[in-house]
Amino acid sequence: MKTKLEYIWLDGFKPTQSLRSKTRVETDFGGSLDECPMWAFDGSSTQQAEGNASDCLLQPVAIFPDPDRKNAYLVMTEVLNADGSPHVSNGRATIDDDDEDFWFGYEQEYFLWDTDTDRPPGFPINGYPGPQGPYYCSVGAANAHGRDCVDEHLDHCLDAGINVEGINAEVAAGQWEFQVFAKGAKRAGDETWLARYLLERTGERYGYAINWHPKPFGDMDWNGSGMHANFSNRAMRESGEEETFTKICEHFGKNIPRHIDVYGAHNEMRLTGAHETESIDTFSYGISDRGASIRIPVGTIDDGWKGRLEDRRTASNADPYKVAAAIIKTTKEALA
Repeated sequence: MKTKLEYIWLDGFKPTQSLRSKTRVETDFGGSLDECPMWAFDGSSTQQAEGNASDCLLQPVAIFPDPDRKNAYLVMTEVLNADGSPHVSNGRATIDDDDEDFWFGYEQEYFLWDTDTDRPPGFPINGYPGPQGPYYCSVGAANAHGRDCVDEHLDHCLDAGINVEGINAEVAAGQWEFQVFAKGAKRAGDETWLARYLLERTGERYGYAINWHPKPFGDMDWNGSGMHANFSNRAMRESGEEETFTKICEHFGKNIPRHIDVYGAHNEMRLTGAHETESIDTFSYGISDRGASIRIPVGTIDDGWKGRLEDRRTASNADPYKVAAAIIKTTKEALA
């Protein structure tokens, strides 16, 4: 039997990487990651190599059944140089410390983008829709735009085995969110990138591109798009001490550049101190405070100071691998 393997990777475009993929056909494939061979591609076409030394390698790191094609799998890969070393564009390789002690939940916001009108669905050809307010978690054709695409994407993620925990319409017309949870930084990154890939591919059927920019309408009085990063480790889940969380938050405040540097391009347009954000160059934390850099969820308090924190600064276009690497480093320093 012939099986299609869709190899997926991140290119070298700056300041924001794009997803790429190509299909490999294998015979008598059993469905395991170990059976997926290393594969090469032309890095000169993806801003990852020069034309006179163009070969880059794709190292398979995760495999999921392809929910949209028969006899097919989605293979997440990381990019290596021809000598087998991690490519400079390889965000997954920045995770030095990866185990299931750290859990991550990413709240991925985005805009659907109609390729005919060059605007989100729900936007008039000229001008803008009404102000935010009726769109969040909305129902009805006047306020909910693109639901068929979003629902199909959710089904594809669940059928593939990606741990998407929910979806909802967001505060602007044509803006939506999905949430991914996983134990381990690399697994969380793999599943988030694959969910993004499936969204891009699902959108093709509907004439929708996906806009990951954190503030595509910078002149409007609307929230931007984030990828709020919820995280915990064993100490946070088990200590039952407020001091544990205070130490972590205080140490995050001492390392603003470490995080902002990997929290997404053009994030200064979103982190202004308005629209449920803290300013990009300052830091704050608070219980249930959606205007803070880090929110301490009320559930963490109610459970006796056991639970998670939410870093609200992460932009929608951030690399979840790099985000996790920074969070792990700062958290471990705080509790050392």
